[in-house]
Amino acid sequence: MQISIVIPAFNEEGNIGPLVTETLKVIPEDMLGEIIVADDCSTDQTRERVLEIAAQSPKVRVITHLTNAGQSAALRSGVLAARNAVIATLDGDGQNVPENIPAMVALLDLSDGPHLVGGVRAKRRDTLSKRLASKSANMIRRAVLRDDCPDTGCGIKVFSREVFVHLPFFSGLHRYLPALFAANNYTCTYMNVNDRPRLTGQSKYTNFGRAMIGIYDLIGVGWLIRRSRNPGIKDITDA
Repeated sequence: MQISIVIPAFNEEGNIGPLVTETLKVIPEDMLGEIIVADDCSTDQTRERVLEIAAQSPKVRVITHLTNAGQSAALRSGVLAARNAVIATLDGDGQNVPENIPAMVALLDLSDGPHLVGGVRAKRRDTLSKRLASKSANMIRRAVLRDDCPDTGCGIKVFSREVFVHLPFFSGLHRYLPALFAANNYTCTYMNVNDRPRLTGQSKYTNFGRAMIGIYDLIGVGWLIRRSRNPGIKDITDA
């Protein structure tokens, strides 16, 4: 099963090169179809760092937005550009550990499910304020959406490309993938993954900013799920 690894990135010149290089090394060659870095119109040397690696490896691709559109848009652009049926995602800041991907792929089953395998940061390497904010947000989201996802904000996920491209798109989509998969009758499972601090740079999100957007998105996603009906389809012509 070959996979496409999609890495959304914005102004990660100090992290993206080591992350792509590491990913090339730790993912088995017969599993790795491609690495797509979806650059969200960075103003630093992010694209140049990846292009240097792409010149040495045909499995590395770079696509770029012409205007800054956010992490969810970059994720979507990368998935749409992908050539394989299985997608794995990593955050561009390098905090996710790509070595966890093969074990996650082993849990995936495109036919019977699970159709999404999400990472859970059992020992999150971040500031106390971010850990507390994330824990609170996960508790509220699980209570409202009943998605049973312990860590929806973890950037490392493996899922079906076909399911993803049929989901409704909105800014903030990347935080609600498990809930949207489940709402469309696709199963999800989770496994503990490693986490590590950033090498360089700063997070693009503040706790306050994330909370304000999160409340807005949570209301919208809750409405969307409750107003959607997916009866499932089965072709019985030859049954």
